[in-house]
Amino acid sequence: MGFLTDYFFIKAFIALLFTGLACGIIGTWVYLLNIPFVGVAMAHAAFAGAILGLSVGINPVLSAALLCVASSFFIGPAAEKGGFSPNIFMGILFSFMLALAFLLIAKTGISSYEALSLMWGNVLIVSVKDIYFLAAVTFVIFAFFLVFKKWITAVVYDREVALACGIPEKFIFYSLLILCALTVSFNIRTVGGLLIYGLITIPPAAASRFANNLSSLYVLSSIFSVFSCAAGLFASYFFDLPVGASVIIIASVIFALSFLLKKMIAGKQ
Repeated sequence: MGFLTDYFFIKAFIALLFTGLACGIIGTWVYLLNIPFVGVAMAHAAFAGAILGLSVGINPVLSAALLCVASSFFIGPAAEKGGFSPNIFMGILFSFMLALAFLLIAKTGISSYEALSLMWGNVLIVSVKDIYFLAAVTFVIFAFFLVFKKWITAVVYDREVALACGIPEKFIFYSLLILCALTVSFNIRTVGGLLIYGLITIPPAAASRFANNLSSLYVLSSIFSVFSCAAGLFASYFFDLPVGASVIIIASVIFALSFLLKKMIAGKQ
């Protein structure tokens, strides 16, 4: 068990702990707003932004964050002004960003190793600075949640009713999109640009099988997300597997087990 004191393993574990906590909360909001495709769109925007950063010689995580946040404004205000559902714009954004990423890879000579590390993630190479960024994003998410908890609850259940009650629902909704964008972009080195959306959508879906109120949904989603990250890291070490893929597979297994267990419980009643 000497690997538990390994410097790289400790950094990876801390990074994935922040990843799991952030995705557990963000995923609950995405699940309740019924916009699971936002994770896909944001993930591909982050991937394209990171590739763009590599091509022009700037920090790929920061360029991913900039393009991801810009995309959140495209999904929110632009969709509403155009009279479309945000899901329509998310589909357009997803296609465009993926095409842009592959175009940049083909034309700028970025190595396949660099592209794959951003696509699938490699948490073992995260730096201390990356962990600070993850910690900061997680802190902002929890602070936003604690300060605007009642408004968030109203908006995620029904935006129109929240607006009628005098709640600034656009501010809350756009803030949630921006926080989702930051979570996705700063996790591009941990789980990967094309896998992080799974960690946003799967744990809350599994948690919803057992949660009987909003508080338990938050707690269970966070627990499932953190457990998936930790178990994925251990599985990758013992079985020599990619960390990002291991995390998402374990999250998917948790969802499958929760689905079957709920069916079994319902059948006995």
